[in-house]
Amino acid sequence: MFPIENMNITGKDLNLLHLFCVLNEERNLSNAAKRLALSQPAISHKLNKLRKEFDDQLFVRASRGLSLTPLAEKLSPQITELVKSLEQFYCQIDDACFLDNEDTVNIYTTDYTELLLMPKLLTIVAEKAPNLKLVCHHTQGKLPKSELESGQCDIAIAGFYKELPESYYQQHVRKERFVVLANSRNPLVQGDMTLEAFLHSRHILTTLTGDLDGIVDKELKKMQCKRKVVAGLSSFLTPPLIVEASDHILVCLESIANTSLARNYDLVKHECPITLPEVNITQIWHSRTHQDPMRRWLREEIKALLGQP
Repeated sequence: MFPIENMNITGKDLNLLHLFCVLNEERNLSNAAKRLALSQPAISHKLNKLRKEFDDQLFVRASRGLSLTPLAEKLSPQITELVKSLEQFYCQIDDACFLDNEDTVNIYTTDYTELLLMPKLLTIVAEKAPNLKLVCHHTQGKLPKSELESGQCDIAIAGFYKELPESYYQQHVRKERFVVLANSRNPLVQGDMTLEAFLHSRHILTTLTGDLDGIVDKELKKMQCKRKVVAGLSSFLTPPLIVEASDHILVCLESIANTSLARNYDLVKHECPITLPEVNITQIWHSRTHQDPMRRWLREEIKALLGQP
């Protein structure tokens, strides 16, 4: 065996372990040299260093290539496993193969964004990053600041995040306008949506904070008008179902209305009778994950998908 005093890893050349594996697989010095792109003198020099490292001949000439010494036979399984582990380690941090890594990405968003994004995104992930898991969490109407900082949240997606700290990145991925969704049989709404019909209708809305005084009500207040809000729901997708079965109306993002219209022909989409600002849907991430290749790739896919009409 090799001396115990030489066991400190500080002075070891771990590349020699790779040479050991190649020689063990090839059992031929010339073939090993070609595989490692080394000249014959260079590989002979490295083999001498390898022998000195282990104080043993390890590989000796035989009638057919190279033969292993008893020590080489004994060490072969351990060295092979060690080199394999090192290769896997470097593959994990290599941008060239990061899509093969096992990983979990947590996305904080709304049910509306989940509906727009996840069906197509999961298909892409299954094809390109099969070992990646996605977990969605409800964003609860506010930026998940502590979760982004701690790593519980990798990406946050919504249209209502404001005043971001300097250590955060944001990217606009989609622009939406507001429309009004109503039942075609609603007696108050026949033809165009007038301001009078709008104000006399019973409104439902989405509220993630419990506040019933939303952007519509703020604009109406400027006009010295007021609408009748009868319910606030915590979901973007449930209100259209209520409109389908009642005379309530809903001010919502156009993509929500379009999704609902595709499922129910009794619904009608109207232009909103008051001017409302468009909503910028943004994805937010913390500087701690800015350079991570898997999360960078996923953000690019999200931007491409949400940017589609």
